[in-house]
Order: sequence, then structure tokens, then C-alpha cells
Amino acid sequence: MPQVESPLRDGNSVVDSTMTAVERRSSFSLATIFALRMLGLFLILPVFAIEAARYPGGSDPALIGLAMGIYGLTQACLQFPFGMASDRLGRKRVIIFGLLVFAVGSFVAAWAPSLIWLTMGRALQGAGAVSAAVTALLADQTRDEVRTKSMALVGASIGLMFALSLVVAPLLVAYVGLGGLFALTGGLALMGVAVTVWWVPAEPLVHKNLPRGRLLEVLRLPALLRLNLGVFILHAVQLAMWMAVPAMLVDAGLPREHHWWVYLPAVLASFLVMGTTLFPLEKRGYLRAVFLTAIGLTTAVQVGLLWASTGTPGVGVLGGLLFVFFCGFNVLEASQPSLASRVAPAHARGAAMGVYNTLQSLGFFVGGVSGGWLIKHTGPQGLFTACAAGMVVWLLVAWPMQAPSTKTAAPANAG
Repeated sequence: MPQVESPLRDGNSVVDSTMTAVERRSSFSLATIFALRMLGLFLILPVFAIEAARYPGGSDPALIGLAMGIYGLTQACLQFPFGMASDRLGRKRVIIFGLLVFAVGSFVAAWAPSLIWLTMGRALQGAGAVSAAVTALLADQTRDEVRTKSMALVGASIGLMFALSLVVAPLLVAYVGLGGLFALTGGLALMGVAVTVWWVPAEPLVHKNLPRGRLLEVLRLPALLRLNLGVFILHAVQLAMWMAVPAMLVDAGLPREHHWWVYLPAVLASFLVMGTTLFPLEKRGYLRAVFLTAIGLTTAVQVGLLWASTGTPGVGVLGGLLFVFFCGFNVLEASQPSLASRVAPAHARGAAMGVYNTLQSLGFFVGGVSGGWLIKHTGPQGLFTACAAGMVVWLLVAWPMQAPSTKTAAPANAG
């Protein structure tokens, strides 16, 4: 079993960044759990705003935004309790329970005869808040030297599922409807339970024998607070964007069933950029520069979309903006949880990741609800103005983050 905490080493020591067999198994199995769960969620994202409008009560964009975002609210309420529970009861037990709750919510949404019931199903989906426990287990089973690589594997799996969902969701919904997509989501969650039981390595017992993490303890760390604000803003912006981007692509002349022509190349090309920038520059001690650049790129995209929303941009312009967005987003999605898990004390890692994922889930909720409200009352211009302002705030807050320490075994221990 790999060590939970890497010891301090002399600055001249060579860092071993090769994964052990257990680290590889843990990384791939937990990435698979994330992938199965997120594929189900992402299958809904590109078609939800259009398909939900066909339900009774679906004529109000604000209510559709609530139905999309309430998943994040219930997740936010339960991420920290689930993270604390994983510190005490074990990570795998909490993960299995959460996936079962998520599956039940998916089947309720599949059955839903109205937008109200659809919203209730989405809320129950969010109650299966396993992200904190999964991330904490991955941190338990990997050394600092390879953690960003492991987290990036999770981020890459999420991104690939996003790309896949953008391709197949419009095709599937034409045959099985939104209810069929939710039923498929429930089935994928049950597959995640099987992966947890039979593939994920046995969890280490180290965290059970240490003092328990407390909320105040993890809230006293400025580095964690910066990361928590960042993940909130990033995912609020992500969800809010998709209240407007599909309609902009349609207005640009690209039918809904062909949106993947833009999404898929943008996502895949952004992975190539991440692989050639994040890992090499992190090894050289430039993670802070890459991190801040990614925030800056994501900010620039919001400004670009604001400009695009004032006219009739072509598909090429929108595709270019989305490529830049995914370049920044994927780097941030890979590096932020890695940094959060390193900053957190080992005995409070579940609690710390619970807070982190709570803010992430709140971002989903705020992005969905505020995105729907802004589209209804101010149009796309108001939406992207708010997104750009939020990204600027994050850039200013993140700027003081510390450069990686040269004395740690990890490439970065920044915050």
C-alpha cells in the first residue's frame, strides 16, 4: 500500500513520479467511477434545456434552470457530511451508499411526468454526494509525487465523458427521450457500485487511526479557502454557460444534432494542450504560472462570448472560444483537487474534500439557477457579463497563491 503522506526530502533528492501497481489500479478504478457517474450527468446537460421545456410547467426558463441546478444544491448540503462520514466509516461504504442514492434519483427523474417531479428526481440525484469520498480515497492511495497525474486522469475521464455525451446525447434523446437518458444514468451508477466493490483497492486504515477532521480546522487554511472559492466560481460559470451556448450554436446555423462537430474537436484538442503543458511545467516548478494562466484564459473566453452574444458570430468563432475554454477548464479541473488534497491534513482529508466538493456543488446550483434567471431577464449579454466578473474575482483571489516548495517530494504544494 502506498504511503498516504510523502516525507520531506532533501532538495537534491530525486523524485520518483512513477506510479506503483496499486496507485495505477486506484487511479483507473476511481476514474472509472467518476466517468460512469459523470457520463450520466453530462448526457443530460446538452439537451436538458430544450427537452425539459416539453414537460408540463416547462415554459419558464427560470424553472428549467432550477431543475438543472438543484442537483448541485442537494450535493452541496451533503458533500461535507459524506466527507466526514468517510473519515469515520470508511471511504468505500460511503461511495457505495451515495451511488445507490444517485441511482434512485435517476430512476425517479426517468419516471417523472412533470417538471416538478423531474426537479425532485434531480434533487435526489444530488443527494448521492460521493465526490468528496472518491477524491479523498484517491488521495489516500497515491503519493504526492503522482497525485496531480492521478487527479488529471480523473479529470481526463470526466472530459472524455463530456465529449462522448455531446456526441451521443442528441442522438439518444431522439430515440429514448429525456426519461430514457435518466434511466441510462441510473444504470451507469449501478455499474459504478460494481466497480467500487470489485475493482477499487482496499482502502488504507491510516486515516481511521488519526484524530478526526473538524470543519474549523479545514476552514483555517487560506490556501484551501482560495481553492474552494475557485471551484465554486469555475463550476458556476461552466453550468451557466450552457444555458446560452447551445442556442448560440443554433443561431450560428448549426443544428442541435450537429453540435458535437464543435464540442468534440474542442475537447480532444484541449486534452492535447493539457498533456503538453501541465505535466511538463509542473515538474519544472511552474504549476502556479500554468494555474493562473488557465484562469486568465477562462476569463478571456467569457469576455469573448459576451462579445459574440451581441452579434451573429460564425460557428468557427464559437468553436475557437470553446476550445480555449476547455484548455483552461481541463487544466483547472486536474490541478485544483490535487492541490486541495495536498494542502489538507491527512486525518482531515475527507472533511477538507467535503468542503471543497460542497463549494463545487454550490457552484453547479448557483450556475444553473442564476443562469436561467439571467437568460430570462437580461439575455446572454447579462449572463456572460456576470460570468466574466466572477472569473476576474477568482483571478485576483488566486494571484497570491504560493509557488511550489522545493523541499517537498511533490512537484507542488501550492495554495
